[in-house]
Amino acid sequence: MDKIPLTINGHAALTEEYRRRTAEDRRRIIDAISEARAHGDLSENAEYHAAKEQQSLNEGRIQELEAMLALADVIDVSKLSGSTIKFGATVKIVDEDSEEERTYQIVGDAEADASAGRISVSSPIARAMMGKEAGDSFEVTAPGGSRSYEILEIRFA
Repeated sequence: MDKIPLTINGHAALTEEYRRRTAEDRRRIIDAISEARAHGDLSENAEYHAAKEQQSLNEGRIQELEAMLALADVIDVSKLSGSTIKFGATVKIVDEDSEEERTYQIVGDAEADASAGRISVSSPIARAMMGKEAGDSFEVTAPGGSRSYEILEIRFA
């Protein structure tokens, strides 16, 4: 299987989520199932069925996290440099139409959160930026139409 690129912070966040789900959430869910079982007839016990569903979702996420962490290729962004955009770069761009500036860090799929300024390396905007330098323009086709951006700054931190 292919390696999953992650920043150090992204790897730490996934590791912490794995720890929390296995050490805390798993115990809490088991306790909720035991308590619901004590209420009697399981066929009509909504609390029991809700707790079992929660257990299933938690165990599924634990398996996802185990797979991601096993395939993780942790990249220390602070050791990267260069003048072109690549994984880990923090890029400041400006929309050429609206003049709105945005700053994004290009990260792995598992740690992407656009509202926090982290976009996936496989997202259309990140793919369009790859290999470009400060001052370059690029175009992204979005559902609302094509958008043009100019790269203002690239840094690795």
